[in-house]
Amino acid sequence: MGITGDGLERAVHQAFTRPIPRSGGAQMRYLVKQLKGTRAAAAALGISRRTVERYVKDQIKRPRADLAQRLQEAVRARWQPRVRAAARRRASTTGGIVIHTRARRGFTAAPGSSNDARVRDLTVALPADYAARFLDVQAAGGSEQQLREIAAEGLGELYFRHRQPACAYSRRLECRN
Repeated sequence: MGITGDGLERAVHQAFTRPIPRSGGAQMRYLVKQLKGTRAAAAALGISRRTVERYVKDQIKRPRADLAQRLQEAVRARWQPRVRAAARRRASTTGGIVIHTRARRGFTAAPGSSNDARVRDLTVALPADYAARFLDVQAAGGSEQQLREIAAEGLGELYFRHRQPACAYSRRLECRN
């Protein structure tokens, strides 16, 4: 995935309550348990079944670099699925997500001065409705461009058009958001 999707994955990984197994043998044992067999684990990693068995028995201690990368990604993708689902559910219903980005922002200036657009760092908390759309597109395997469009729409709505909850305008009104 791209920068946006990877950033979202890193944010979800921060919700984990236990660290991912570190050694090759521990990672392989976890993967074999999750995939319910050495044959499925071998197929997922593109190695032989016997090699998987050697890692499980700790006959091979350290995987080669390319296998270590594939093994870590496979374990990370399956690690603590309920914690991951709870973090996504929390973000899409109540919490929202925080986006940090750089944006080129133009403005209207007085006559005789420059109205050139300038790059600004923006950190904006997107509310739950945008977070839900963002997470749904990412879970459905949406493209990086789709994720950026949702983020841009949310940033435009909140930062540039000043969307606020209904209760922010008057104390007599009840919050509807």
